[in-house]
Amino acid sequence: MKYEAVLFDLDGTLTDPKVGITKSVQYALSHHGIQVDDPDTLIPYIGPPLIVSFQEIHSFSEKESMQLVEKYREYFKDRGIYENELYDGIQGLLEMLTQQGRKLIVATSKPTVFALEVLKHFGIGSYFEVVCGSNLDGTLSDKSEIINDVFKKTGVNKHAAIMIGDRKHDIIGARKNDIESISVGYGYGSDEELSAIQPTYYVKTVLELQEFFANDI
Repeated sequence: MKYEAVLFDLDGTLTDPKVGITKSVQYALSHHGIQVDDPDTLIPYIGPPLIVSFQEIHSFSEKESMQLVEKYREYFKDRGIYENELYDGIQGLLEMLTQQGRKLIVATSKPTVFALEVLKHFGIGSYFEVVCGSNLDGTLSDKSEIINDVFKKTGVNKHAAIMIGDRKHDIIGARKNDIESISVGYGYGSDEELSAIQPTYYVKTVLELQEFFANDI
């Protein structure tokens, strides 16, 4: 078995958070004078750290972005966090990986407290030995820092670890930590984004992900 430890991104990889995240961003922007009629236009916010997205997508300053993140959380913590769906096949995948004896870890830019609640909500928290996310104050939000934090906390052998995610930030974070990666095509990264970033592997579906690990024995 080549990969003894499997690191998972959360949003767009384990769960589909589109409704909750886009509505939370819509809520935050409305309190800053920007009305967004179609929440689907806010899909690019799924994946990267929010404070970065508010600056890059809507050109807010860092200070304004921090204020927007606080507004975002007003909606998200009570409603948006539950407007979410587990991707079909994920629970079966986690069960298979656990039975194979692999160490499963969540590495997400979402604040750890929210990530833990999402995993609990879907009844999959017990599959993961460690959940590493960002802090509520915005620190430790870069994916490369989060992955590095995983290794600090677990002592996992990098040569036996792989990162799975749906956005370029997951692959960049893996590369900066000298570990291999899998991009998944069912999440929110475009084909152009994922091909340009050159992950170690690319799969289109959860079933292909399961087949990948079924053959890694």
